[in-house]
Amino acid sequence: MDVQGVLKNTLSTDAATRSNAEQQLSQAAEGDFSGYLRTLAQELANDQADRDVRMAAGLALKNSFSSREYVRLREVQDRWQHQIDPQVKTLVKGLALQALSAQDMSTGTQAAQFIASIAAIELPKDQWPELMQKLVENVGQGHDRQKQASLTTIGYICEQQDADLQTSLTQHSNSILTAVVQGARKEEPNNDVRHAAMTALGDCLDFVRANFENEGERNYIMQVVCEATQADDSRIQQGAYGCLNRIMALYYDRMFFYMEKALFGLTIQGMKNEDEDVAKLAIEFWCTVCEEEISIEDDNLQAQAEGGTERPYFNFARIATQEIIPVLLDLLTQQDEDAADDEYNKHRAAYQCLQLYAQAVGNTVVNPVIQFVEPNLRNEDWRFRDAAVSAFGAIMEGPDEKMLDGLVKSALPVFIGMMEDSVLQVKDSAAFTLGRISEGVSNAIDPATHLQSLVIALFNGLGSSPKMASSCCWALMNLAERFAGEPGCEENPMTPYFDNSVSALLQATARHDQDNSVRTACYEVLNTFVTNAANNSLKTVASLSEVVLQRLEETIPLRSQVVSVEDKLTLDDMQTSLCSVVLAIVQRMEIEIKPQADRIMHALLQVLNTLNNKSSVADSVFAAVGGLANALEDDFQKYMDAFSPYLFRALSNKDEPGLCAMAIGLVSDITRSLGPLSQPYCNDFMNHLLENLRQSTALSNQFKPAILQCFGDIAQAIGGEFETYLSVVAQVLDQAASINIDTSVSYEMLDYVVSLREGIMDAWAGAIGALKAGNKVDALKPYVESIFRLLQVVSKDQNRSEGLLRSAMGVIGDLADAFPRGEFANLFRQDWIAQMIKDTRSNREYASRTTETARWAREQVKRQVVVGQKRVRIFKELVDDSDLSDSEESDLENKPPVSVRQRRPTPFTRDDTALLDFGSSATTSLVEQWEDVPRSLPVPHDLTILRQQRDHASYEASHREALRHWRQLELEFGAAPDPTFYSEHYTKHSTNSHPN
Repeated sequence: MDVQGVLKNTLSTDAATRSNAEQQLSQAAEGDFSGYLRTLAQELANDQADRDVRMAAGLALKNSFSSREYVRLREVQDRWQHQIDPQVKTLVKGLALQALSAQDMSTGTQAAQFIASIAAIELPKDQWPELMQKLVENVGQGHDRQKQASLTTIGYICEQQDADLQTSLTQHSNSILTAVVQGARKEEPNNDVRHAAMTALGDCLDFVRANFENEGERNYIMQVVCEATQADDSRIQQGAYGCLNRIMALYYDRMFFYMEKALFGLTIQGMKNEDEDVAKLAIEFWCTVCEEEISIEDDNLQAQAEGGTERPYFNFARIATQEIIPVLLDLLTQQDEDAADDEYNKHRAAYQCLQLYAQAVGNTVVNPVIQFVEPNLRNEDWRFRDAAVSAFGAIMEGPDEKMLDGLVKSALPVFIGMMEDSVLQVKDSAAFTLGRISEGVSNAIDPATHLQSLVIALFNGLGSSPKMASSCCWALMNLAERFAGEPGCEENPMTPYFDNSVSALLQATARHDQDNSVRTACYEVLNTFVTNAANNSLKTVASLSEVVLQRLEETIPLRSQVVSVEDKLTLDDMQTSLCSVVLAIVQRMEIEIKPQADRIMHALLQVLNTLNNKSSVADSVFAAVGGLANALEDDFQKYMDAFSPYLFRALSNKDEPGLCAMAIGLVSDITRSLGPLSQPYCNDFMNHLLENLRQSTALSNQFKPAILQCFGDIAQAIGGEFETYLSVVAQVLDQAASINIDTSVSYEMLDYVVSLREGIMDAWAGAIGALKAGNKVDALKPYVESIFRLLQVVSKDQNRSEGLLRSAMGVIGDLADAFPRGEFANLFRQDWIAQMIKDTRSNREYASRTTETARWAREQVKRQVVVGQKRVRIFKELVDDSDLSDSEESDLENKPPVSVRQRRPTPFTRDDTALLDFGSSATTSLVEQWEDVPRSLPVPHDLTILRQQRDHASYEASHREALRHWRQLELEFGAAPDPTFYSEHYTKHSTNSHPN
């Protein structure tokens, strides 16, 4: 194989050539992975090779040991650890370090990325100890390209989020800081090196806390960074302000001295810098200050409530208000009228900072902003009018609503009038500010005074320009939500404008020359209006359904006429929007949609029939079908035969994870709606869901929590019939529960494990409830201990969510309720159960339904414990107060009652004579204590016969009669320990004084 030719072809612009080369590399890697790595490393370090060859070699090496998927990443890392000969590893790493000396920086960059990927594997295991020493040596003694590449390598290593790597890097913090600070000093003559050093410094700040705690080291680091803000090269300035942002976020509590002496002035100077990127980063410094102080205030409020330690709070933002706000307001006047809607420039950065400032300092921000707004709302320069209206909108969150109320009422007519401004940018900003007002200070909008003119102005703006359409639509949606009234109300403040609003939206969406994004936004407004419609508007909603269905039906034949990608995207957007409106109508009409259900379902099925497996429209169709199923409940069954093939196809569509996930959720909707009527489809549902779990780990991980929750929904729907699937589902749940969290996982993995455990709990809750309803709880007994093992893991998990705890409380309560006779009382008596319930019940931040679930679980557990304790106490008294061993007591609590065990005839044996050794006080106590057991069953008077027969003259007759009554009691109540247990106990305790 021509190695250099293949590597060069991997960068080809021709897809076929590139694909063929990548396939050749893949085959080489599969055939001899060690040789593959050795060959690539040699080409990477080959100074005589072409630049593209060296780049491709480095890229292939890096890709061999990196992946965006956590599981795949661990697989390739294990491959390096266990499948590569140590000599090959040493050779490859040495060649990669050699490549850092390349004169071409692109080669050095590729080598840096590969070295970083190997460092992530070896450094946490205390391997490759010479790496950091070598990189520091390169920075101190190498030539400029080697310095730059080595600093870039340090940056790549430090920026990785692997927890084990971050921990291991702390022991190298001195070496790392030595290298990066040396490269970042103002004495460094090469700006490329200095820029690389500043970037690396920003990446390593997370794990140099020990160095930052040292005042001398901290002062030197801050000096180097502050000096870098004054560099001639804007890249170095950007790196310096980026470091200051990170330092403020990580070490706020150490920043008081530096804010006072340097940072305040440097950042104001940076905000005024002519270089856009430098100015943005300086503005973002104050965004970081505000975010930190908002967070600290929240943390301190919680600490005060809980009696904890408060964090230092220096009020940087509030102190600097009079200096920072004027700079931000001036930046708001520096609009770029040619900027794209999604372009982030210093004007938008200043607006964002002003928003955060208002949230951080509250009322303090109002006066300086209003002093700027009032004289500029009618300024002849449109830039100042735009800045004034934007600044007013920016402070709608943070200050007290009472303080803003009067200002908003007086300003609203002006802003509504500015919707007719001659400059489009001003009109757009006015619409956005009206949206901010309707979102944050809606109480200041007087429906009688403002609402009519406001709605008219927004609809006029909606039709005037696509540029301001999104702002107008957002404001209209806010109005519809804020003035929706109470659920089920006959009329709300928007009712007088509902019909005209719907008509205007239908007209806007019907225009053939309408911009596609505007049409989509208008349909979103229509959704919101329908969702929040009062009862008096339902007639209009019903009429709207006719129009929307007709439009949807008219789009169906268009699918076969699409000839361009643009036409396809337009049709997809239109069908998606129409299906979303159908969903909103169905959800608002609820069961009253039934007369139109056939037409709706027919149209949705037709749409599905025209789509390919990769169409995004199917998601919206499935959502509409789910809404219809929820509205119709068991009446939806008549559509299942026609719809189920599409559902099963979506469940099997692994190429479109989003659609597959939607289908999984739809299975839950349908089974909840149909209840027992979903039974004929459950075999197919279960087979498809289990098949999804058997797919590649990466794919199943996306679906697993939802699938497990779906198992619970299916169980609740079909009740006791779920026993058919219990063993398979229990095995899946047990496997899922075995996933443990270690310190090396990412935040994404932590979230996944929490959601997975929540899914497991939901599945068990559904199964327990189903089998209890079907009188089949015996089937659960083999799995109770495994459920408690997972509950104990959850009780120790510091990352558990409220949702997970709520589900856990439900499972605890359901299990206790399913086994009311105390068969598993010893499991419920464990200390961690009570503690977890207490933690959940007493957490003030949790929603009421979570704490109520915990209280209910506590009551169920108390009953379990009481029953178990009664059983032990009764038996102790029956054996003449002799002590039970711990194992015997546990056996008694766990021994299932006869009523729920398989009954086997117990022959009359010699050991049964022990039953007659009870004193008369014991039999009397048995009657009294049995009456205390919390059950609804009557106590038979025949129980006292035990005492009567004890005093009978004929010993043998009394023996047999007493035993007969004991067994009768056992069969009636199912709660007395069976004779074999007594026999085992009295093998040790009986006196053998009675005749055989």
